[in-house]
Amino acid sequence: MPSEGARKRRAPANLAEESGAPHYLGHRQRLRERFLKGGADALADYELLELILFLAIPQRDVKPLAKSLLKEFGSIQGVLSADVQRLLGTKGIKDNAAMALKIVEAAARWLAREEVLQRNVLTSWDKLLDYCRTALAREPNERFHLLFLDRKNVLIADEPQQEGTVDHTPVYPRKVVKRALELHASAIIMVHNHPSGDPTPSMADIEMTRQVREAAGAVGIALHDHLVIGRSGHSSFKALGLL
Repeated sequence: MPSEGARKRRAPANLAEESGAPHYLGHRQRLRERFLKGGADALADYELLELILFLAIPQRDVKPLAKSLLKEFGSIQGVLSADVQRLLGTKGIKDNAAMALKIVEAAARWLAREEVLQRNVLTSWDKLLDYCRTALAREPNERFHLLFLDRKNVLIADEPQQEGTVDHTPVYPRKVVKRALELHASAIIMVHNHPSGDPTPSMADIEMTRQVREAAGAVGIALHDHLVIGRSGHSSFKALGLL
C-alpha cells in the first residue's frame, strides 16, 4: 500500500487534474495567460493556432490538429489564407473551425488596409507592401488590384479588377482608365500576385503595363508603379527600371 509520502508526491499538478477535468483545460489556461502577458511572440506557431481553434472546438485537445494544419499548409499564413474547401478537407476541421480561421484572416487584411487607406502611400511604402503581401501573397490564382490615388498621392480606393488562372490575369487598359476617371484619380498603382511564388515580372506583365501606362498617360493619369507579389517577396517595376 502506498505510503502517505508517496500519495503526496503524486498529488494533482493543477486544478483541472484534481477535478477530473480533461488535461487540455489546464494547457489552454496556461496558453491564454502566456498570450495575455507576452503577446504572440510568447507562443510557438502551433500554439497561436491552438488559441484560435479553442474558440471553435471547446471540448477537444486541439494541439495535434494545430500541428497537422501547419504541416499541411506550411505556415500560419498558409493556414489562414487557405481556401475554405481545403480547410474543410483537413481531418478535424468543421465549419466553425474553418470560419474562425477565416475571420482571423479577414481581420488581418482589414487592419493592414486601414494602415494605408486615406494616407500618402509614397511616404507609407512599407505599410503598403505589407498590405499587398497580406492580401495577395497566398492567393491560389492570379488577382489584379488597382490602387487609385488623388493628386496628393493619398490612397482613395483599392479595387480588385480581375481574377485569373494560376498564371494569367486579363487586364484591359481602357477599363482601368475608365475607372480612374470615375474616381477622379490622378495616379494609379497596379498590383497583382504570382501564385508560383516567384515575383519576377513576365513578358506579358511588362507588355500589359506598357499599354496601361500609355492609355493612362493620354488622359493625364500617372502610373506610379506595378507591384508583383509572390510568397518569396515582391518586384517593383519602378525599382527595376521598367517604368
